[in-house]
Parts: sequence; structure tokens; C-alpha cells
Amino acid sequence: MSVPDLLQFLAAARKTGTLKIARGAVVKEIVLENGVIVGSRSNDPKELIGQVLLHYGKIGEDQLQAAMEIHRQSGDRLGSILSAQGIVSAADVVYALRMRTLDIIYDLFLWEEATFEFFDGEALPSDVIRIQVEAQSVMMEGIYRIDEWSRYRAVIPSDRCYFELSTGWTELLDETNKESREVLYYVDKGMTVAEMCYNLHTSSFHACALLFKLVEKKIIAVAGEAAIPAVSEASPARTSLSAAELLELARAELQDGSYENALSKIRAALEQEPNNGDAQRLRQEAEDLCVRQVYQDGLPPSAVPKLLKTVEQLEGERLDPQEAFLLSRINGEWDISAIISVCPFHEADSLRMIKRLVDSGVIGIS
Repeated sequence: MSVPDLLQFLAAARKTGTLKIARGAVVKEIVLENGVIVGSRSNDPKELIGQVLLHYGKIGEDQLQAAMEIHRQSGDRLGSILSAQGIVSAADVVYALRMRTLDIIYDLFLWEEATFEFFDGEALPSDVIRIQVEAQSVMMEGIYRIDEWSRYRAVIPSDRCYFELSTGWTELLDETNKESREVLYYVDKGMTVAEMCYNLHTSSFHACALLFKLVEKKIIAVAGEAAIPAVSEASPARTSLSAAELLELARAELQDGSYENALSKIRAALEQEPNNGDAQRLRQEAEDLCVRQVYQDGLPPSAVPKLLKTVEQLEGERLDPQEAFLLSRINGEWDISAIISVCPFHEADSLRMIKRLVDSGVIGIS
């Protein structure tokens, strides 16, 4: 079923329950009551409530970091913590949850393949903060976004694209808003689309929409695409082994304590079969074990990373977009737990990046 057909079926049948949609390691859930969307969940770090509040300017990264520390100790919901401190209002939290739900659903329209399950009649979570989203309006916007996405990709072919400011661009600043001017700042720094997404705490669709308008107005132009790393975690090396064989090898690696090797094989399996449930569950297990190992190997949450290279030296390197974002948050004061709390990445991914940067001499630990 297509996403519009699926949502239309659930709305027309006035279904109550949870729609779970998974692709690779990403799992999104949409909660419905009598056919109306009333809540959502996602394990994509970019779609967590803290990142959404950052994107809409409701909080700053220092406020998110402090609230996350309380959350780790108390287990209370992040929105409740920020509201109790007077940093955001209850209305701000509801607004962010509504926008997060819309972004979760709209992103699904751009997925080409996924698996879904509907848990019919499942009771609503006791802690859900209700929102009201009509499925019909979501479907219309989602279909519109599919068309817009094809327009954006015709001009901005990948998230590896970077841009240049056009001659006389300052004369056109009156045609831009605050968010677009922030994008221009990142353009001037030579950031790729992916790097802008992390710094704007937003989706690729939203970042490309802003960039596309600036290209249309001839304020900026696409200057090129960053090179694809020879081997990247997002694109594991090709192998002749089947997904089942890779997972069997990964289980053996986990038994031996070789968590990094296990994760590499699990990612390769997920590249072959993005909807493999066994691979998704095994990846979570491997990530949890990897986190424990990194913390035990000299990188405790309270350790404070510091840059060992100057900004000028770092500018000479084409860093991975995630590494560039993480490095920009290392200020010699925040500890590892504080840095991880504001990064739109999984904890295991952030820790592995920190470890790689330590091993390569880019940062040190105190």
C-alpha cells in the first residue's frame, strides 16, 4: 500500500491503534483514535522533541543540555521539564509535538519502501499529549511534497551539494527572512546540505526548500558536490554474502565482544534488506553493547573533550557532516554527555565518532 492509501483506509475505517512503519534502523509510530491522528513517536534522533524545539527557536542548546541532564536523572518527560522551568509553555510543547508528527508523516511520503504493522485497538499510551491532525489534510500536503521534492532534486541532486554566493547577493537580502539569512551564513562557510540540516535541526526537505528558493532568486548557486568517502558507515562495503549470512557472522562477533565489527556487518545486511526485522533488533543490541564498551574504554560521560587542532587546520579537511557538527559543539567546557544531548544522532554513533576523533588526534580528553 502507498502511504496515502494506508492513511485513508485507517481514517475512513475510524481506526484506533498504532501504525508502526520501519525502514532499516528507523522506526516511526503514528497513534490514531477514531481515525484521527493524535500522537506520534520516532527513534530518529532528528525527530525527537528537543531537536524540534531547537529548530523552532523555542529553546537553546544550553537549555536542552541542562534539561536532558534532569531527564537522565529523573526520567521525566523533556517537555514537562522545560515547561516546569518556565523555558517553554505547555502550548509550545503541544505545537512542537504537532509539527513533529507532521514531519514524521511527511517524511514517510518520500520513502520508497518500508514495512508497516497496524496494532488495531491498541490503547493510547498513558503519557501521550494529545494533538489533533486530520488524515485528509496530511495526505494532500504529503502528495504536494512528493512533487516539490522532485523539483528540489532537479536543482540540488544530493545532500552532498555545497553552494556559492552570487555576485551582488547582498543587494537581494531584503527578499530573505531570518531563517534564509542563517542559511546564507552556512553557505558562506562552505557547508553541504547535510551539514546545514544538522545545524538547522531540520529535515533535508526543509533545508532544500530554503536553498531552492535562494537559488531561484539567484542569491546563491550550486557550486559542486562533496566527494563520497571511500568507506562510510552509511554505505557499507559491498559483499557477496547474503543478509542472513551477515547477521550470523554479526552474532558471532557480538559473542566475541567485537561490537564495531558486528555493527559493520549488520549495516551491510540492512543495506541489502532495509526492512529485515532481525537486523533492526540486532543493530539496537549491538549499539547498546558498543555504548557500554566505549564508556568503559576511557571515555566516561563526565570526560571533557578538547580540540587539539586549530579551526584553520580543521577547515583544510573535508569532515563527515556529522563529525563537523559534533566538533562544532566541543568548547572545552561541555562533557561527553552534554555534547551527546544536543546532537541529532544516536548515542552510539556520537560515541563512535568521538572515539575516532580521539584516536586520530583531532581531539583529546580531560
